[in-house]
Amino acid sequence: MFLILNLFCSISFIGYGASCLTTGHMVREFERYSLPQYRKLTGILQILGAAGLLAGFWLPLIGAVAAGGLAFQMLVGFGVRLKIRDPFLLCIPAFVYFLISAWLCVQFVR
Repeated sequence: MFLILNLFCSISFIGYGASCLTTGHMVREFERYSLPQYRKLTGILQILGAAGLLAGFWLPLIGAVAAGGLAFQMLVGFGVRLKIRDPFLLCIPAFVYFLISAWLCVQFVR
């Protein structure tokens, strides 16, 4: 289960991070969140976090830090979506990624 979720999150965060850096859709989304100044930083941190998850296979401490950082990002993302009053169904993915990332962090520490 750990392997599958780690790879799933790594691929997801690489995709989302790249999207933050390259697509007009994400420019509009971050404007909708009233956080356009954080779009590029978010994209870079998500790609670095994904790389850290993969590095965690060999260096668990790096994996734990990366998973913890991604969990924090997802918790903040969930909060932002709640704050702007997105429909709850749109908030769920961020919360699920928070839970998975937090679980991965705990697994890396073990």
